[in-house]
Amino acid sequence: MTTLSLLFGLLLLLLGGDSIVKAASGLAQRFKLSPFATGMFLVAFATSIPELAVNTRAYFTGSQNLALGNAVGSNIVNFGLTLGVAALVAPLTIRWRALSPLLLCLMVGTIATVALGYDGVLSRIEGIVFLVAFVAVVAFAMMRSRSESPEVKQELAEYESTNDGLGRNALRFAIGAVALYYGAYYVVKHAPVLGQALGMTPLLTGLTIVAIGTALPEVVTAAIAARRGQGDIVAGHVVGSSLFNLLAILGGMAALRDLPIPASFVRFELPAALAFSLLLYPMLRRDLHISRGEGAVLVLALVAWLAFEFALIG
Repeated sequence: MTTLSLLFGLLLLLLGGDSIVKAASGLAQRFKLSPFATGMFLVAFATSIPELAVNTRAYFTGSQNLALGNAVGSNIVNFGLTLGVAALVAPLTIRWRALSPLLLCLMVGTIATVALGYDGVLSRIEGIVFLVAFVAVVAFAMMRSRSESPEVKQELAEYESTNDGLGRNALRFAIGAVALYYGAYYVVKHAPVLGQALGMTPLLTGLTIVAIGTALPEVVTAAIAARRGQGDIVAGHVVGSSLFNLLAILGGMAALRDLPIPASFVRFELPAALAFSLLLYPMLRRDLHISRGEGAVLVLALVAWLAFEFALIG
């Protein structure tokens, strides 16, 4: 029953996130916002909506370790599973040149989190700094992407283009919000129970069960995009979502009140997230191409990380 309830919650998160993205795209068209800017923002950050819903629920119900694990675990899964599987399906050619400096920002942010979390806490001031940094990154991405090639701009502008009817999109937004609320409720309620039955702490449950569960729909989407030759969409999802998880979600939790950071998190999980970023960086810097072999490396690295995490509780 616990497993079925968890799966039902994950399904609601998928449907709710998709509905919110479509509503946002339609409303942006309705109010004549730039299709390119809208598409870029949705590609880079909208895929973190399920994680945001889960982490908000977990945080305000006292499950901070579950939220903390999900925020960083989702980044590891983004690189190892989503990007790795997409590259295995079809080699990715990436033309969106702003992604390389954004990946560098992610690495700097991860290193900063390790340094600031060394004392066992991420303070409110530090959380606010993370939020400001996120706003700065978004502004940088917008400015940098203006000089992208026409092909990249067209690809991003067409992302999730949908009906712009006001009533329909308002309804989509309302339905999405309800689905996200109940999806987060079921996941936060039942994931720790399943994790405890498997001998896992709430932190490890967030790092693995919840992070992988919320990522699975995105893996399917990324694989389809890879088959269509949309490498920019795949890589944009991964890098942008990871930045959002680290700077906006983690920073937001700390900004509300001091966020305890377990010592193991500083020693193992954050360095693992950094290692995955480092694996991807030369792929983007060298030839803007991720081959099937490089995708296999990412997937194997994820498997090795999961084996290490489960060995710690063995």
